[in-house]
Amino acid sequence: MWFRVRIGAAGSLCYAAATGSGTGEGRTSIAASSSVFIVIPAYNEQATLGPVLDEVLAACPGAQVVVVDDGSADQTYEVAFSRPVHLLRHVVNLGQGAALKTGVDYALSRGARVVVTFDADGQMSATDIPLLADPVLAGQCEVALGTRFAGVRAEGMGTIRRLVLWAAVRFTRMTSRIPVTDAHNGFRVLSRKAAEQIEITQNRMAHASEILNEIARLKLPWIEVPVFIRYTEHSKRKGQSSLAAVDILFDLFSRPRR
Repeated sequence: MWFRVRIGAAGSLCYAAATGSGTGEGRTSIAASSSVFIVIPAYNEQATLGPVLDEVLAACPGAQVVVVDDGSADQTYEVAFSRPVHLLRHVVNLGQGAALKTGVDYALSRGARVVVTFDADGQMSATDIPLLADPVLAGQCEVALGTRFAGVRAEGMGTIRRLVLWAAVRFTRMTSRIPVTDAHNGFRVLSRKAAEQIEITQNRMAHASEILNEIARLKLPWIEVPVFIRYTEHSKRKGQSSLAAVDILFDLFSRPRR
């Protein structure tokens, strides 16, 4: 279960111009909407959550930012509470999939038109949010998926992780029949229709494959958008190990497919 603790101020979503190259910067986009919700699941992310929230709030000053503290044992809750966000909290750690479902359900209950899912570990660039959100807001697709393997090279990704992700993409293409170039990328944007129809039942990391399965099952129009991902020592320690792929496969096949 979750509890709503704090709500930030509402407003219109707009993006300011940024300059730079190679890191998701230098892109300009304007999208006015007070019903764009950015859902950020967080578990023991006190070291990175503050800077991530500051970046997201600066890049998307009118967006509704929803942090789901998934039963953290550190100061994650306090870090989020000090900022103007919607703050939800799991009493115990349930897993990233469960935290995403909590955040998405909450966003829908608050009238979200578009739901962005974003990680708390500092790997993603908030300035890439407009690239994914704008096509969905414009009605060009129901789902926009971030990809690390279509034009923007992920920084700091090790060879083993790259091979594991390559295998995950091949597995996803075979099982879901959806020709993605990336799998298990938590950076995505869902229209309200997609968020309402996609069923997240996997509490842990298998939810990422489950979402792709749902997109295929529901025949939702989707696109992929190149995004910049930076692997830091913190994110690599916190992220999935290569052996976690076995757990994901077990989770996926231990439940009947719809």
